[in-house]
Amino acid sequence: MTSSAAPSGLLLGIDIGTSSAKGVLARPDGTLLASAQREHTTSSPRPGWFEHDAEDIWWADLRALARELLAQLPAGERLAGVGVSGIGPCLLPADAAGAPVRPAILYGVDTRAGAQIAAQNAHYGAEEIIRRCGAPLTSQAVGPKFAWLREREPAAWARTRRWFMASSYLTHRLTGAYVLDHHSASQSVPLYDPRAGAWIPEWCEEIAPGLEWPRLVWPAETVGEVTPEAEAATGIPAGTPVVAGTVDAWAEATAAGVRDPGDVMLMYGTTMFLVNVVGEPVGDARLWGTAGAFPGTHCLAAGMATSGAVTGWLRELTGASYPELTEEADRLPPGAEGLLMLPYFAGERTPLFDPDARGLIHGLTLRHGRGHLYRAALEATAFGVRHNLETMVEAGGSPERLVAVGGGARGLWTRIVSDVTGRPQQVPRHTIGAAHGDALFAALGTGLVSAADLGGWNPVASVVEPDPATGEVYEELYGLYRELYPATREAAHVLAARQHKDA
Repeated sequence: MTSSAAPSGLLLGIDIGTSSAKGVLARPDGTLLASAQREHTTSSPRPGWFEHDAEDIWWADLRALARELLAQLPAGERLAGVGVSGIGPCLLPADAAGAPVRPAILYGVDTRAGAQIAAQNAHYGAEEIIRRCGAPLTSQAVGPKFAWLREREPAAWARTRRWFMASSYLTHRLTGAYVLDHHSASQSVPLYDPRAGAWIPEWCEEIAPGLEWPRLVWPAETVGEVTPEAEAATGIPAGTPVVAGTVDAWAEATAAGVRDPGDVMLMYGTTMFLVNVVGEPVGDARLWGTAGAFPGTHCLAAGMATSGAVTGWLRELTGASYPELTEEADRLPPGAEGLLMLPYFAGERTPLFDPDARGLIHGLTLRHGRGHLYRAALEATAFGVRHNLETMVEAGGSPERLVAVGGGARGLWTRIVSDVTGRPQQVPRHTIGAAHGDALFAALGTGLVSAADLGGWNPVASVVEPDPATGEVYEELYGLYRELYPATREAAHVLAARQHKDA
């Protein structure tokens, strides 16, 4: 990728996730020199509310990870650029100086703005929103959360002059720039028009009057340099270029080579996220149509509300380790000996968009143990992946080449997903996540890497092939899975209403 005459330097990438932050130091050829991780908590002050304190989590994590990674900078090497990413779309309201006025309201897992979603759909028209924005109003959307803030916390709204997502807030703290990348903006429904590549001024002013809107840029654009104040806080040398960054899933997709139409990223994490690159803008009420990470690109995205969150819940509930649970689950046949799960433990995002969907474990008997539950949870995620892939095809997408990334992208989980979907999955050399993509954006923004060099950044290391015999078993179970939600939806909604009332 690079030659002796090419520019030199190392790239720092830092990503803020739901439950942890990760950072890497990488060379311009994609080689990882060092990585670090920092756990954090997500606040849930009420059912359906999920928040992060931007100072105590986002900025504190960046400061800690930057110092830990820079301490590993090889002698004689220099830092050439910084890239950041984070969960999104989020709403962090801030004052005119960029100081937060309340904790950030997180992405689609935060379902507080249901009434505002209904009101904006009625006001603007649900179909018109999809036509103009490429995606429906859901708990993922930023516009209804603005309305919630205005209505429910008027004192905080009165101080709000700017707003950030995780990546744009970190960029602001590092450089002073007030920007947002086009992809993140395209998830801020109903505020951005992906075909025009611009904010929708009349809707922006009506939903968030008087707000100063961030300048739109692309994730790999250099937007400023580290200030002396940021150097004192982070240890990153003043003058180091910083690129805009984006939402974590798109940074991760870019690092994994998911950049061409037909490519699909499956991100195995706390939630399961899918990104399908498409040739033209696609809008569908069951999915998110977005701008891509690069000019002229478009995506269809899907996301399950839980995946690793359910397996983590089982680990805490049983007191067993992940290796123990995986070993026990791997010894069981497909179908977990007659156990079937709906993974809607935090509602569900695509393609249901039902925040009041609830988890279900069906077929339980006294002979079932923790291994059965664990395998059923992995299979439930796989059924959800298949449901979303089929929806993408129906919507006009082209999910062809699957690339698996994230903490769960190896072993039993990926085998089950390939068996359920009947599709192979490519696993790249590095599955560390979005931080690796942040480093790639920094390499592009500083000229260390050109667009022609992207193929060598993170090559495919292995392929998970589906087992046709196992797939036959899952075919029947998938049909039952699809029947369970409509058969139990009404009861789930009644129970959800009780939970809201009792909270």
